[in-house]
This record gives sequence, C-alpha cells and structure tokens, in this order.
Amino acid sequence: MRLGVIADDFTGATDIASFLVENGMSTVQVNGVPAADYRVDADAVVISLKSRSCPTAVAVTDSLAALAWLKAQGCQQFYFKYCSTFDSTVQGNIGPVIDALLDALDQQQTIISPALPVNGRTVYQGYLFVMGQLLSESGMRHHPVTPMTDSNLLRLMDAQAGGRSGLINTVVMDQGGQAVRSQLNILKEEGVRYVVLDALNEQHLLTQGEAVRDMVLVTGGSGLAMGLARQWANGGNHQPPATLAGAPQGKLCVVLSGSCSAMTNRQVARYLPQAPCQSIDIARCLHEPESYAQQLCAWVMENAAGPLAPLLYATTEPEVLRGIQQQWGAVASSEAVEQLFGTIARVLQQYGFQRFIVAGGETSGIVAQSLGVQAFHIGPVISPGVPWVKSTDHPVSLALKSGNFGDENFFARAQTEFAV
Repeated sequence: MRLGVIADDFTGATDIASFLVENGMSTVQVNGVPAADYRVDADAVVISLKSRSCPTAVAVTDSLAALAWLKAQGCQQFYFKYCSTFDSTVQGNIGPVIDALLDALDQQQTIISPALPVNGRTVYQGYLFVMGQLLSESGMRHHPVTPMTDSNLLRLMDAQAGGRSGLINTVVMDQGGQAVRSQLNILKEEGVRYVVLDALNEQHLLTQGEAVRDMVLVTGGSGLAMGLARQWANGGNHQPPATLAGAPQGKLCVVLSGSCSAMTNRQVARYLPQAPCQSIDIARCLHEPESYAQQLCAWVMENAAGPLAPLLYATTEPEVLRGIQQQWGAVASSEAVEQLFGTIARVLQQYGFQRFIVAGGETSGIVAQSLGVQAFHIGPVISPGVPWVKSTDHPVSLALKSGNFGDENFFARAQTEFAV
C-alpha cells in the first residue's frame, strides 16, 4: 500500500478517493477503522471517520486508530484529509489531530493545503478563498457547527495547534517542486511545524505533489491528492477498471439532503420544480421518529416511479436554521435528522432501493452506516470530488456529496447522465 488517507468525514473521503482514482491510483474506501485482519489490495486506502465536529479527544483517538491500522499494512505515506473550507474551530479538530499524527509518526513538519481550484477553493498569501471570496465572507461564515470567521490559515492553525505556522507563497510555487522542497527545509530548520502552501491553479497542486513526494505526513483537501497520485502512479492508469467497478446499479432511487450549505440550498431549489420533494419536520423527527420515518418512506415509494427520484430534505436557509437550533438545540435537531435519514435509508433498502443520492457529510456517513456499507469501489465522477460509488459487498450505489460541492443541477444530473 502506497498511500493511506485518514478523512475526517464521509463525503470528504469519497472526494479524495475519486481524485486518487482519476489520477492513476487504484483506491478502496472503507467506512471507519477496519478490523485488524481486514486486507485491501489497492495502491491507496481511504478511511472515512466522523471526526470533523465530534469532541476533540474522540477525533484524536479515532485518527490515531486509523493511523495504526495503516501502519500495520505497511503504508508508505499518510494523508490527513479535511474539508477544502478548513472546517474547524479554535478548539479544533484539525490542529489537534495533526499534532497527534505528527507525534505518532515522530515527524517535525507537515503541510497545510486545503486548496481545490476546480471547485473555487484557492489559497493566496496564506488566505483561503471560496469562489473568489475570502472564506470569512463566504457562506461558511454561517456554518451551524464550524462557522469560519477568519480566512488566514496561519492564524487558524496557530490558534488550535501546538506549534508554529509558516507560508510558502505563489512566488516560490511558480519556481517548481525543488524550490518548494528547499523552502520547506529552511522553514523546518527555523522550527516551523505547519507550512501553509499557496495554490491558485492545478499546476500549483502538481508542484506540491512533487515537492512533498517523500514527506511522511501530508495534510489538506482533496486537491493535493491530484499531485501526489501522479507522483505515485508513475504513469500507471487504474482508472478504467476502478470506474467500472463503481458504476451505479439499480433503478429505484431516492435523494436525501441534510446539508444546509449555500450550494445545497441552490441545488434543492433547482430540484423542487423537477421532482416530488418533501421537507423534513424537525418537531416530528424529535417526538415521533419511528412513525414519521415510516410515513416518509411510504411517500417516497408512492413517488418513485417518475423520471426523477423523490427528494427528502432538511436543507434550509441560515436564518431559518438558526431559529430551529434556538428552538430545539443545534445538537439535538442535527442528530434527530441524521437518525431519521438513517432509518429511511434502511427501510427503503428493504423495499428494493439501490441508488441513494445524499447531500451533506454527516448525512452521508449515517446513511452509509445504516445501509451496512463498510467499503466501496469508486465509480464515475458526477462533479469534481463527487463520484458514484458501489458497495463492495452490498447491491447498493451511492452518490455522496459534500455540502458545497456540485453544480446547481447536481441531483438531476446524477440520475440522467448515469442511467442504467
């Protein structure tokens, strides 16, 4: 095994797995830390955790358990994958997990590279931008769990981690991989533990991959995987068999949306006039979860014969979400919706549904767990970072979309462009 990825949420894991496959590495994604005797035959393994917004101590423990399993497989390089919008707070969890991984690997330095230019995430002079806006001025400022009110990655790291941050800017990046490597060594001698890498385009990501090819631990979004995979693949191409293995199957489909991100709001709005849609009642989630889930499942089955799949959504605008959280509590309402979607997915599977299009990292994780999916093959890409995937041991296909990923017509395109 060449590369082992520890991803802090489910859709983030699928995101990076798709980039690895597209750039030449055979890849298997597993849900949670595998059992000690679990074996994978692939260039790369991506372990999806639910560690983005859980208590920091739990995130650290789970990440170290994933690292231990990867080390036992003889993995040569390790990659901590977080969101391209650097979702975290002053308490973590990105900084504490990075510190724990560095210590466990006895390493003094790593990089910070959340950039994904193809999806509008760029880093300039250490500042993270989303579609040309500073992170702190984007929709992420109003994220219900990890509101991002600062765009400076060095300040964000220094606030939540135990070491000191430095920067390699675009001027050095434009000079190529050797120049970046040299600057990394200089910063290491100066005691810089976390090096933020600027990236404005795909070439910068390829340069980063060349520069950190031999670094034991790297950290970032999925964009860096492009450069690293090409370094590891050395011209090999595993994409066709991997893509075919993960091609979607089955005809009965449902769309489940738990994300409240700006893009998912637009995607839901676009889908509303296209297909049968039903919004989620939070009060009923909390007070009558079983009967409410059965009622929604009946509605889905009644509306499953149309050209586009029915949509169940908890997606809502920020001001409405704040009202819900004030009335019911942020954690309680979020967990209730997740559990509801998990129950619905499990029941629909029993009734022959094999395709599940899911929006939101937390929602994707609970749906995959509820369907009994432990590992899957990566299939064709719907949008950058969002492929269809197929369970390795269940007749289930999933499209797992991180909140802000995909174009506005994503839900419909996922169905019409990949029909059986």
